Amino acid sequence: MAAPRGRVREVVTPEGVPLRWTLADAGERAGAFLIDLLILMGTSIALLIATVILAGVTGGIGIAIGLVAFFILRTFYFTFFESRWKGATPGKRAVRLRVVDAHGGPLTAEAVFARNLMREVEFFVPLVALLAPASLGDSLPGWARLVSLGWLLVFALLPLFNRDRLRPGDLVGGTLVVRAPRALLLEDLSGARTSPRAAAAPQYRFTREQLDIYGIYELQVLEELLRSQGPVRWESLRAVSDKVQAKLRWQPPVSDRDAERFLHDFYTAQRRRLEQKMMLGHRQERKRATRRP
Repeated sequence: MAAPRGRVREVVTPEGVPLRWTLADAGERAGAFLIDLLILMGTSIALLIATVILAGVTGGIGIAIGLVAFFILRTFYFTFFESRWKGATPGKRAVRLRVVDAHGGPLTAEAVFARNLMREVEFFVPLVALLAPASLGDSLPGWARLVSLGWLLVFALLPLFNRDRLRPGDLVGGTLVVRAPRALLLEDLSGARTSPRAAAAPQYRFTREQLDIYGIYELQVLEELLRSQGPVRWESLRAVSDKVQAKLRWQPPVSDRDAERFLHDFYTAQRRRLEQKMMLGHRQERKRATRRP
């Protein structure tokens, strides 16, 4: 099903490859956040019960442990899952959303931390001021609840008034929330239109160590490039070929005229390697770091 017009954004990776993302709409984001909130509430209730039981045995120490556990849960729930689950929380997974870097690069831990730290300012602090003002001080005036309500509404509605559906955390972290593509390898290029050079028997051979550097994400990016058409295609092929060769420490260098041949052979070999690994239960989503000599 095609994405609604105006919802697709194109970003260019550091390798110079254009990627198209379908932005999550406000309803999808709200649904994912609600699921995460319900999980947080359920876990918090379980923590509260455990704290009461522990306090009955250890006294003040049990209460302190419970408060620390609740703080860690609320503060790092989103950060933990988005860092470990490729930009997704349980709520985002349920509605098939994920967080990506707005500039096409890998999603960094710093960006995840920054976007979720802003959630304290956007949501949790004004929510506490609205529902439990006494926890912020006995002298908190009544009008502070109205300010807190307005604060919540402003930040909640902000994604409706910018074209990329960004909340403040996205602006600070440099991220987008998009619909997650299906977590499957794309259809093989064997049925796609390729040049006669790419249709020939493999010319370049790769070691298992070289094929294990890249993952499914990079394979899909490479496939999009090999399928692409347009006046800048050859420039992109040469640029990506140079980057892949540098990553693989390929010698001797491949000539510019053989860039497509090299990338097509690498795509074919890497796809076969990833499919073998998936059959053995190992799924490699992203490229791994290589050691410098």
